[in-house]
Amino acid sequence: MIVSDSLTGDLIGVTLALSIVLITYCKWTHQYWKRQNLQFLEPTIPFGNVGDSIRGKENLGVTFKRLYGQMKAKGWKHGGIYVLTSPNYIPVNLDYVKNIMAKDFQYFVDRTNYLNEKEDPLNAHLVNLGGTKWRNMRTKLTPTFTSGKMKMMFQTLADCQVNLLKKVDEECAMKKPLDIKELLACFTTDIIGSCAFGLDFNSFEQENSPFRLYGKKVFTTTRLQRLKKTLCMNFPELALYFNISTQPKDITDFFINVVKDTIDHREKKNYTRNDFMQLLIDMKNGKQEGGVSDGKSLTLEEVAAQSFVFFLAGFETSSTLMTFALYELARHPDIQEKVRSEVETVLAKYDGKVSYDAIQDMKYMNQVIDETFRMHPPVPAVNRKCVKDYKVPDEDLVIQKGTTVIIPILGIHYDAEYYPEPEKFDPDRFSDENKKARHTYSHLPFGEGPRICIGMRFGLMQSKVGLSCLLKNYRFTVNRKTQEPLKMQPDEFILSAVGEIWLDAQKI
Repeated sequence: MIVSDSLTGDLIGVTLALSIVLITYCKWTHQYWKRQNLQFLEPTIPFGNVGDSIRGKENLGVTFKRLYGQMKAKGWKHGGIYVLTSPNYIPVNLDYVKNIMAKDFQYFVDRTNYLNEKEDPLNAHLVNLGGTKWRNMRTKLTPTFTSGKMKMMFQTLADCQVNLLKKVDEECAMKKPLDIKELLACFTTDIIGSCAFGLDFNSFEQENSPFRLYGKKVFTTTRLQRLKKTLCMNFPELALYFNISTQPKDITDFFINVVKDTIDHREKKNYTRNDFMQLLIDMKNGKQEGGVSDGKSLTLEEVAAQSFVFFLAGFETSSTLMTFALYELARHPDIQEKVRSEVETVLAKYDGKVSYDAIQDMKYMNQVIDETFRMHPPVPAVNRKCVKDYKVPDEDLVIQKGTTVIIPILGIHYDAEYYPEPEKFDPDRFSDENKKARHTYSHLPFGEGPRICIGMRFGLMQSKVGLSCLLKNYRFTVNRKTQEPLKMQPDEFILSAVGEIWLDAQKI
């Protein structure tokens, strides 16, 4: 009994000592911005300024929006926050944003995303790569996203309308409310399957289509996984030392096997196709279309990684955009009728068919998409990593090498200085006249500068096709299953509504 009490006392003493050390360390690190002479928002121990997000109470993009709003209200041009103990810099002045993303890009080439190529080969894709590796890969991949390639892929993409309309017809016949995000995710998953992999994913026919299941799994994270990723991003050297993986092994194995089987089939059959996979296969075999090659062939893992990010970005962000666009149109029937009228008028000029040229003519549709992006950007924030000490123009501040910079896209999009009544859905904000009057960096759905989303054209193309075919055939209203006002899922970085968005569709 005496020994047991002694051990308990020792354990309490060690725990107390460790707690004191941890608290002292946090307090010291949380004075970083004070030592740098930059105003900052007061953090709390141990989560810094993002405790609500880490505890699963608030979406991280919404957290950054709130922090941006606090800085803006104080009249700051920029300020500091802390993610755990790591200092993060937030530019508020849009000229500073422009400098970081474009003008002084050489100081902010990299992202701060954690990358362990050995354990997580799928994560070694264009979004996560930095420095020379990123530049070489960007140069190699750029030729597949030209307008010429988009035209070439268009009919393959447009053919996926058939299954979407068939599914909506079936749901309407049974008078079921539509889980619109799930329907549109199946649509974009099939598009990516056809245009990127040359495969029929059958997302509508197979309820448990493996591509749909793994697509969901990638974007579904537990609180433990989110904390793990946060720790890896803030302490990457430590995470690499312990060889920590952030990608479930079954996801890695599935996508690498799909890519390997696709490559083997094409090479054995001497079969080629004008799609994303073929470009990667050519690079694997030492061929390069356009651009300047570094002379290095891609490995199987590198091919799989680029295919993986194209799959994820292609289906998730576009389905998210279309979901929020239809939700806002369902809430605003006058705007819905206006854009439907444009769709019908434009398609009448093109024999009633949704064609590449037809969707380029839909100007009001573009405004609806831009306003949807403003209110509901699928990616609500992006980061940059300072790769060499950077003197902020006209300020007594040097952003030190290694510092994370947060661009709070959602916060900027809801800034009343650029968008009066920001909670109001108003596509006229993006008329040519109104766009010219605003700062060019007040609208950042795809990012900006050299690291702007490489698949922007493709994403917009499939979104316009999906919206055009649905609005031409159905009138949408909000179903009571939708939880309003919308609240964003705290466990997902891509914006997604809690409880999903449910719509009723009436056949026209």
